Amino acid sequence: MERPAVRAPAAPRTARFVDGLLAAGTVVAVLAVTVRLGGRLDAAGTLPLALWLGALLLTRRRWPLAVLLLGVQAVVVFRTAGLTDVGWVWPVSAAYATLASDDRPGRPGLPWAAGVGLAELAFAGAWETIAGGATAREALGSLGAEALWLAVLLASAAAYRNRLRWRAELDERLLRAAREQDLEAGRRIAEARLDIARELHDVVGHTLTVVGLQLRVAAEALDDSPEEARNALATAQRVRTVALRDLRALVHVLRAPGEAPEDPAAGVLEIAALVDRMRSTELDIRLEAAGDLAALPAPVSLAVHRIVQEALTNTVRHAEASRAEVGIRCGDGRVEVSVTDDGRTSAQPPWTAGHGMRGMDERVRALGGDFSAGPHGKGGGWLVRAAIPVPGFRP
Repeated sequence: MERPAVRAPAAPRTARFVDGLLAAGTVVAVLAVTVRLGGRLDAAGTLPLALWLGALLLTRRRWPLAVLLLGVQAVVVFRTAGLTDVGWVWPVSAAYATLASDDRPGRPGLPWAAGVGLAELAFAGAWETIAGGATAREALGSLGAEALWLAVLLASAAAYRNRLRWRAELDERLLRAAREQDLEAGRRIAEARLDIARELHDVVGHTLTVVGLQLRVAAEALDDSPEEARNALATAQRVRTVALRDLRALVHVLRAPGEAPEDPAAGVLEIAALVDRMRSTELDIRLEAAGDLAALPAPVSLAVHRIVQEALTNTVRHAEASRAEVGIRCGDGRVEVSVTDDGRTSAQPPWTAGHGMRGMDERVRALGGDFSAGPHGKGGGWLVRAAIPVPGFRP
């Protein structure tokens, strides 16, 4: 991944103002320090040099290396021509600092600044010893302060550059963390929507199936057996009441997330009542349970209830079965659920995953279990099987 730029883009007006201020400061500093060091201050030497160095800084953001090279060249020319007699490195301090702090991708400024500075000091030492007649000790003494100034200048620029880089990397990490939080929030919302869709599908689908079944029984028995018709209508009313309770609990969770619903969700202990509601003259359902069902955790208990509910609903809707068996066994650290029927299996595979089948599979896998569904036996029939682990559960 490309390293982020350490230099935050400044507004054009602010950048021009800063560059202009730095250029003016360089002109004043060159003139003032020349006077302070006892150098010549005349219109033919120091003044044009100062103006040239200041003008170069107006383009330092776009061409920092060129600004430094032209500035160093100007100092060398003015010194070797005798137009000024003080300063090698310090007149171009701003250009050195600009280049050293520039570490944008593909433009490593610090090595270039250090290389140019060493080259300028080497040239200055050779010039003062050869052309100026100074001894090695005198040249070292006159250039030592400038070498120290160059080292301090480059170190400060590098520290400033590293601080900008650290801030840029920190901003990048914060941005990445914010994006990851958004992705996590989106994932949780998607999971919540999926859970709600499963609950709505299971509750509404089961309710409509059972109510339709009981209404059909009531319609068929209304003339010949009014008592049976009344019982069927009473069963349909009870199923409607249970469905309304489940829907109210679901709506409560949507309105007040994190709070417990007013009514407990369906669980494994209500499977017997579920089987009784779905049992009819056309479909005989047998239930066999083993183990301590009351000890199951709430998520597992709800999953077992919904699996049995959806499997029996599919049996009533699609299988045209006359008998179904529900088996629940708790033990060995897991709960096993199986629902079988003797219904038909058509040429078009009914095990093509629909919403109900996918919902059962998602419930089981979310709890770390295994789920399977398909034809059962050579004579037809259907088998839904699920095994859900329950850590630490030993009834």
